[in-house]
Amino acid sequence: MQDCETKTSWTQFLEFVQTRCSSAEYENWLAPIRLVQSTPDETVLEVPNIFVQEYLLDNFKEILADFLPTRNSGEAAITFVIASAQKKVETAAPVIEISEPESSVFEVKLNQHYTFDNFIEGPSNQFVKSAAVGVASRPGKTYNPLFIHGGVGLGKTHLLHGIGHYIREHNRKVKIQAITTEAFINDIVDNLRNKSIDKMKRYYRNLDVLLVDDIQFLQNRLNFEEEFCNTFETLINQNKQIVITSDKPPSQLKLSERMIARMEWGLVAHMGIPDLETRVAIIKHKSEGRGLNIPSQIAFFIAEHIYNNVRQLEGAINRLCAHSRLLATELSQDIVERILSEMFQSSAPQRKISVEGILKSVAAVFEVRVSELKGESRLKEIALARQVAMYLAKEMIDDSLMKIAVSFGGKTHSTLLHAWKKISDQIQINEMLRRQVQMVRRNIES
Repeated sequence: MQDCETKTSWTQFLEFVQTRCSSAEYENWLAPIRLVQSTPDETVLEVPNIFVQEYLLDNFKEILADFLPTRNSGEAAITFVIASAQKKVETAAPVIEISEPESSVFEVKLNQHYTFDNFIEGPSNQFVKSAAVGVASRPGKTYNPLFIHGGVGLGKTHLLHGIGHYIREHNRKVKIQAITTEAFINDIVDNLRNKSIDKMKRYYRNLDVLLVDDIQFLQNRLNFEEEFCNTFETLINQNKQIVITSDKPPSQLKLSERMIARMEWGLVAHMGIPDLETRVAIIKHKSEGRGLNIPSQIAFFIAEHIYNNVRQLEGAINRLCAHSRLLATELSQDIVERILSEMFQSSAPQRKISVEGILKSVAAVFEVRVSELKGESRLKEIALARQVAMYLAKEMIDDSLMKIAVSFGGKTHSTLLHAWKKISDQIQINEMLRRQVQMVRRNIES
């Protein structure tokens, strides 16, 4: 009887979560799970691989406890069994497998608009562009790996695909793949389900050039990270070129020390926000490509108001092109201001946050002196306030940990990381501290 009840509970759990996730997510992660056995104290589930097990626990841990038997700790009492890699298949006739060429399975997709020729160069990206051209000219011989990091919409993906186009144009025999981290993870999942993971490994580890976009999506996914790291090391050891992009430098990513060390082997290059003249050049170039002539005066006016990233500039140009075509009117500053007013507001300059500003706000809330925060005092209240300041500095300032740490009276980056970890843990359980940190943050941002 209990077995039937538990089976019903598992079915109810599936029905419940099916309404709260996409159909693709359900089919990929939940549908393959099979209920094997149940007792009043435990549920045994068969999963196709460890990734499905981790997905289930990471996303539905609390909900599982509401439907299935629980342990004394309050967690669902589940035992997982990994499905056998080879199962007997009962067929009347032998199954003939037709292997398709790996190149047709793992198709290389490069954005045709992202080439070196149409990349607008300026002081903020000149060094990164030079490094990218160097890598494309001599794959595996110059900077390997090349790690490009910077904010959203600054051109990291453009350079990544530019490298791919250049190599393809100058050496068609080179085996190359450009892929997002999310697509790499999906490849692993699909090939595990299809029992073709060895084929995938052979493909990636026999490449000459691997271009990986948005590596930050590998954070907190240990098994996927391990597979990527193994692929990474195999290619590097064969002098095969790897290029990686991210929104943060390696040291600020929540990845294993092993992975971070591998990514710091070669060249780590930062891509900054384009200056005014570069933004004007981008506006002129992209608008001309769409058949719209924007006068220099108006281009400067737009560039002065939109400066966070290139994608915002492209969005502004698209709006102006649509307006110009639909209404057949020439652009004036008044018209541009009216059409782009919403974008101008969203791009309003924010006050630059500095360590000094954080120290002053922390000192005010915790009633200590700035000099004490920079000093060596180990008094409990001063040490706590200092750690809060370090935590907020790491959270709110986009700069190297070493540079931030030096601003705290010459502290080391390891001290900064220790403080950040301690406060991160404490604000989860200490309500008073959490409110104090929020108060400081509000003061800094106001």
